Amino acid sequence: MASIVEGLGFAPDAGRLSMERAMAEVRSARAVVIASGDARIVVVAAEAFDPVLAGVLAEAGATDAALVLPAPRLNKMGAPRVQPGAVVLPHLDAARVAHLSLKPDARIDAPVAPATPAQAAALELLAQALVLPAAVTCAVPVEKAAGLLTVTVDDILSFRAAEVASLAIVGRAPVPLEGAPETEFVVFRGGEGLRDQVAIIVGRPDLSRPVAVRLHSACLTGDLFGSLKCDCGDQLRDTVRRMAEADGGILLYLDQEGRGNGISNKMRAYALQAQGYDTYDADAALGFDLDQRRFDFAAAMLRQLGVSAVRVFTNNPQKIEALKAAGLNVVADQRVLGRPTAENVRYLASKRDRAGHYIDFEALAARAPD
Repeated sequence: MASIVEGLGFAPDAGRLSMERAMAEVRSARAVVIASGDARIVVVAAEAFDPVLAGVLAEAGATDAALVLPAPRLNKMGAPRVQPGAVVLPHLDAARVAHLSLKPDARIDAPVAPATPAQAAALELLAQALVLPAAVTCAVPVEKAAGLLTVTVDDILSFRAAEVASLAIVGRAPVPLEGAPETEFVVFRGGEGLRDQVAIIVGRPDLSRPVAVRLHSACLTGDLFGSLKCDCGDQLRDTVRRMAEADGGILLYLDQEGRGNGISNKMRAYALQAQGYDTYDADAALGFDLDQRRFDFAAAMLRQLGVSAVRVFTNNPQKIEALKAAGLNVVADQRVLGRPTAENVRYLASKRDRAGHYIDFEALAARAPD
């Protein structure tokens, strides 16, 4: 007879459960163990590494300590790489860790070794947990690590695909909007780690024909508070209005704040932008590539809603290619423009010039306030 744990559905997906718990642990400033074959490393998020944690690890007999950093951060620090690297930590020095992982003017002060598979997986774990992509790793005696949560490299690397496969609708209801009174919100669980996603069905789109669709990544500052630093809020409301005035459509509101970096890292990037960095250089200084977002789960949401062909409202070629790669028929793409402001014009130019976004500044100028 199956145990109660197996009967309640935990055992068949033990790896995914371990990953969910590991994400919660690192977000709560606690250590986890990552296993790769017979090797074990203890991992602590660098943003949480303080003198108290350093003392605990030292007392536990930590050895082979290193600070693992992603390639964009290493490149900014004068150690060009295309893969993550590990900086040796002869001493568990919290001040040095903070300097090397966060300070924009920091330079590499020691040799950089290639990251091991377990160390590279540590960065993926931190990315999924939406904390700074910098990890302190070390080895400690087995008995000293007893009680720490263990997650395997395979658990970490397979988690995103498992989240897409488990995507499911958990609630839906009509929510009339200003200018779009016939609107339904459909909430999905899954897609991105431990977060819900929302499909907003505007009007009654004909699913037998190409449906107007927008993949909109959540932007707290722009969507809710009207930030002048981006065009997100304008794009959100303009898309819903255009769908309502036409034949309807579906806007996917995806929990991917800060191009997938999370709100805390977005604010760190904004602080760097205030010092003169452009949006992509600020992200790179924190260890992020141009864009961390994935859109495979967005395509899965559309398929669950019965959509197979789309007309995409976007300026981002990555979204178009992602939907095509996921098997949807993209029959057309249309631009979505916000208002240019003194605060966002450099941001828009950076998206055009560095990420290939389709942004026509003559068309934007026509939308500028008088």
